[in-house]
Amino acid sequence: MISALSNLQPRQLATQVLNFALVLSTAFMLWKGISIISDSPSPIVVVLSGSMEPAFQRGDLLFLWNRARETQVGEVVVYNVKGKDIPIVHRAVRRFGGGDEPLRLLTKGDNNLADDTELYARGQDYLTRSDVIGSVIGYVPFVGYVTIMLSEHPWMKKALLGLMGVMVVLQRE
Repeated sequence: MISALSNLQPRQLATQVLNFALVLSTAFMLWKGISIISDSPSPIVVVLSGSMEPAFQRGDLLFLWNRARETQVGEVVVYNVKGKDIPIVHRAVRRFGGGDEPLRLLTKGDNNLADDTELYARGQDYLTRSDVIGSVIGYVPFVGYVTIMLSEHPWMKKALLGLMGVMVVLQRE
């Protein structure tokens, strides 16, 4: 591997590095484009727990849409809680307001016994529309397990990134 790198001319090495940068920037642009189209800061999320079983399993990849401003009871929404980094995927079970009044939602996981008031920020009894990242419009089962494995085992993330970098550098056109 080291000998293959040393055999590359400086121009070839620069080309390979630029190709790698092009792949990364293309992925970033696609993500941002999907974010703008869906009006969601995170248009694709992975289910991390079993709280939504049987509707969604751990590892399912969810596609979000945030253009509809009126969330209905029964919709599966993804929301952020102030002070927590991980978005939560649960179903809207009650709706208050809407129209001229500010919309307030109460959510609950399908596999949970109680509603989500314990998960909300201190002093928060309901979600507001600004807490919602988007509503689920589709999913791909189990594809998100790759993300879960990379999050739970950081060494896998480093190994995969290193392998991708080496493959791009060693690839010859």
